[in-house]
Amino acid sequence: MNRLIPSIDLIKEIELSEIDYMTDRMLAIQSRDNNPEGIEIQQFGNAICFYSKTMAWPTFNTVKGLTNNDLEHLDAIIDFYRQRDRKVQFEVIPSVVDQNFLKRLTDLGMNASGFHSSLIIKPEEKKNHSDHIQIQELEEDQFELYATIHCRGTGLSDDGIPYVAQNNKVLYHRPGWKFYIAYVNDIPAAVSVLFIKNQKASLTFAATLPEFRNQGVHQQLLNRRITEALNKECNLVVGQCSFLSQSHRNMEHVGMKLGYIRTAWTER
Repeated sequence: MNRLIPSIDLIKEIELSEIDYMTDRMLAIQSRDNNPEGIEIQQFGNAICFYSKTMAWPTFNTVKGLTNNDLEHLDAIIDFYRQRDRKVQFEVIPSVVDQNFLKRLTDLGMNASGFHSSLIIKPEEKKNHSDHIQIQELEEDQFELYATIHCRGTGLSDDGIPYVAQNNKVLYHRPGWKFYIAYVNDIPAAVSVLFIKNQKASLTFAATLPEFRNQGVHQQLLNRRITEALNKECNLVVGQCSFLSQSHRNMEHVGMKLGYIRTAWTER
């Protein structure tokens, strides 16, 4: 039976998969000539602090990996972001911090501001039963197309297309990364990304153009990446999404189950 039983060790594996792909992504962007996005990664105890000078979104300015043992580092972490004129975001996952830790966050002026889901599945073969949807691996010369779908599928301005293209193309030849594009009746409709490390596969991103939603495209991209994880002999697939979003429902539909819901803590 293809089942994953919740445990502290499994929770740690899920979080580590997120830390691994985010660290590799940020290091790749940082390696571009003159580090144009101003990427910094700083570790305090178990906590990994991600920062970008030009990309102000919380995704690129967040703290992962916190445990109770990092209570003494909270002031230094907050100062790290304040020195860079950025509000801190702590990602807190269940079971790794206690009430005293959460009270300390409150005392420091933080409050719970959002939730995000991590879903999991053991790799298994998934079939594409939709004749009108074709999934292909992205070619190196298709990153402008990738970035166009990325931006328009997430509501970003077209002004961001060249930046998204550059910051993803730098991942193309790095070990573990794969990009996919979905076609609906031969028309580019959606994109997705997969990262594999230490037999863990992360479904790091997916976006579908508005006019192609509700046609099963995202589900087919999930199936393709889950099957690829099986082919690469992974033992765990992890995906992130907003709780009860359409992405969450699609992940449940293909057999993924909730691993945990993490809480974002930000400055009041």
